[in-house]
Amino acid sequence: MTHLLNLLAAIALLVWGTQLVRTGILRVLGANLRNVLARSVANRLTAAASGIGVTALLQSSTATALIVSSFVGQGLMSLPGALAVMLGADIGTSLMALLFSRDLSWLSPLFIFIGVVLFIARQSTTVGRVGRILIGLGLMLLALRLVTESANVLTQAPAIKALLASLSSDLLLEIMVGALLAVLCYSSLAIVLLTATLASTSVIPVDVALGLVLGANLGSGALAVLTTLSAKVETRQVPLGNLVFKSLGIVIAAPLVGWWLSQAGPLLGNKASVVVVVFHLCFNLLVALLFIGLTQVVARWVEYWLPRPAKTTVAGRQRHLDASALATPSLAISCAVRESMHQADVVETMLLGVMQVIRQNDRKLAQELQKMDDTVDELYSDIKYYLTKISREALSESEGRRWTDIISFTINMEQIGDIVERVLMDIEDKKINPGREFSEAGMNEITELHRRLIDNLRLGMSVFLNGTVRDAQRLLEEKTRFRDLEREYATTHLARLSVNTLQSIETSSLHIDLISDLKRINSHICSIAYPILDAAGVLAPNRLRQSALEPLWPVSVATPPPESTPPRS
Repeated sequence: MTHLLNLLAAIALLVWGTQLVRTGILRVLGANLRNVLARSVANRLTAAASGIGVTALLQSSTATALIVSSFVGQGLMSLPGALAVMLGADIGTSLMALLFSRDLSWLSPLFIFIGVVLFIARQSTTVGRVGRILIGLGLMLLALRLVTESANVLTQAPAIKALLASLSSDLLLEIMVGALLAVLCYSSLAIVLLTATLASTSVIPVDVALGLVLGANLGSGALAVLTTLSAKVETRQVPLGNLVFKSLGIVIAAPLVGWWLSQAGPLLGNKASVVVVVFHLCFNLLVALLFIGLTQVVARWVEYWLPRPAKTTVAGRQRHLDASALATPSLAISCAVRESMHQADVVETMLLGVMQVIRQNDRKLAQELQKMDDTVDELYSDIKYYLTKISREALSESEGRRWTDIISFTINMEQIGDIVERVLMDIEDKKINPGREFSEAGMNEITELHRRLIDNLRLGMSVFLNGTVRDAQRLLEEKTRFRDLEREYATTHLARLSVNTLQSIETSSLHIDLISDLKRINSHICSIAYPILDAAGVLAPNRLRQSALEPLWPVSVATPPPESTPPRS
């Protein structure tokens, strides 16, 4: 019983080591891997090559599938290009299995020692994350050695020997078992390495091991499909297409397992572990060669099985908060930024509609615009909840600042939406219902403030998106200009009241409240510039002039008495 527990613990350690490496690579190179994949889809061969490279680093074709699926869901990559990447990804994980099948156990203590030192010394930095990767690699190598030792002991037991002697090959059963293990362990790489180790120690026959390898490949495809079940249709299409490739490949390869074993076994020296991992590599090479030219066809099949709905929107806008992107923090941040820009688009629509309501006394439009505030609030809640699901420990320093900027930006947009809703209600109550009109001069003042406000909102959106210091400085300068203009217009309005202008008197309350609310909206917009200027080190610590910091009344300070001079002798 103890030896069986040791084997199970070694298997769990292998899976955990694979998980550490995958998450560590995503945290260190997430943004770079994303850029490589996004730029590689010019043709199928480069797309497949990038899939090989990225998956060799991640050691998981499932992780690559989730990243690529997110790209397709956001419209950054076509479905045929993504399927070509996945064909390369399967080759990449096969190459890593071939590498780890070699005896590298001597590297295990070195990797673990260096990794622990780096991780403890600089835990929240890139150095610490590299240490996490080294720990994972060391644990994987250690686990493979422990699996071998535990399996050797188990095979000496009489009961195990009798069980192995009675074991007959059932290819369909082996494929199903391999697929189930890959799904449960969340890693086809771990299952292939485990299968190779068990075959090398004669725990299972080589032909049974090859059936398990086919099943592990099928399980890898099924795992990505299961992981993205709750995602939108565009995201689910990539894993489904990859599963189609794997299923067709298994249908072709399964009848050839015996022939391949008889032909390749002698060439590989009949070393069980080598035979297993080379078969894994050959299978994925075969699938890639057969289907690299059929990505368009399979893409059409998948789009027929999973048609895109007419709308996947809130208020007519596409959603970008992709749950499958949460595994890659840098990608999840990008999703949140795009959704935040949609929130700003809704706010801009509300602001643009305010002037139309004022000019045309359009009560119906005013009510429609007020309802749009519910959309702004919903988007704010969704973005906030989405960001809370991103691991803060996985974010770099710059990504952590971006996380904070997004929260601040969406709060400002939500507050602007609330102000616009109240403005529209005031316009209904104080202008449309009583049938009042602004004076010509008052209308010109409101129009000018509104025009500047829209320009500032668009500049603020650009500052949030690009983080340009010069634009942030321009936006902050506009805050002062807007404030001065609001004071000037309030003064001229009071001057019109003094000469008893009827229209100004009737709309006085609304006029003063409106230009005040526009100034408040502008303040929320201009606050977008503060994080960028603060990060650049160009933000003054205090807006007060130095003279204003002097005391407003004299403060008496006690003067110490002069030291007494000792008398001369």
